[in-house]
Amino acid sequence: MERVRFGSYAERPPHTPRLEYPAMAPARTPKLLLSAFLLFGVAACGVDAREGTAALGGGGAPAKAAAAQSSTELQFGAEHRFTSGITISVSAPQSFQPSPAAYPRSPRAASFDIEVTNNGADAYKLSGLTVTATIAGRPAKQVVDATQGLNGIFDAGKDLQSGRTAQMTLAFAVPAETTQLKVQLRPSGSEPGVVTYCGDA
Repeated sequence: MERVRFGSYAERPPHTPRLEYPAMAPARTPKLLLSAFLLFGVAACGVDAREGTAALGGGGAPAKAAAAQSSTELQFGAEHRFTSGITISVSAPQSFQPSPAAYPRSPRAASFDIEVTNNGADAYKLSGLTVTATIAGRPAKQVVDATQGLNGIFDAGKDLQSGRTAQMTLAFAVPAETTQLKVQLRPSGSEPGVVTYCGDA
C-alpha cells in the first residue's frame, strides 16, 4: 500500500482500510536440510554423532564428558584408544565353516583378530576385557572351535604390562547370507566408554 510521508511520520490516504497479512514461517533452506542429512550420516555405521561433535572441537568440558561415556562406532580395521590408555583394534571378519567339534553348532561363522596394547602406566588385566557381538540388533553366539584354534580369550588371568601387546582370535555364529556384524568391546567395567566395530560378515 502506498504511503504519503509528511514531516517525520507516515500517513495513509483517508478511508483506506489497512490490510494485514499473516506472518509467514521462514522456509527451510537447503543449507539446514543438508546439515540434518550430514548429522544423520555421522550417526550411522561410523562415528557416534556425539563423539564426532566432540572430536571436531564443537564443545567444552561438558560435551567431552558426554562423548567419553558414549559408544564410538568404527569400521573394522580401525584403532581406538580408551581414556585408560588401552588401545584396541579389530580386523575385518573372515567367514569360515566351523568343524563338527565346534560349539555351538553353526553352518557359518565369522572370525576376527583382536589386538590389545597397554599404553597406560599400570598393568592391565585381560580378564576385564568383554567382547559381545550383535546381528540386526540380536546377540550373536561366540563359537569355540579348538580344532581351528578358536579357544576364546586365552591367558585371561594374566596381566598385560605397560607397553606390551596381546593378540587373540574370536569367532561368532552368523547367518548363511552376508549380514552386518557389530562387535562391541570394553576393556573393563570401570571404563566409561565402549567401542563398536561394524561391517559386513
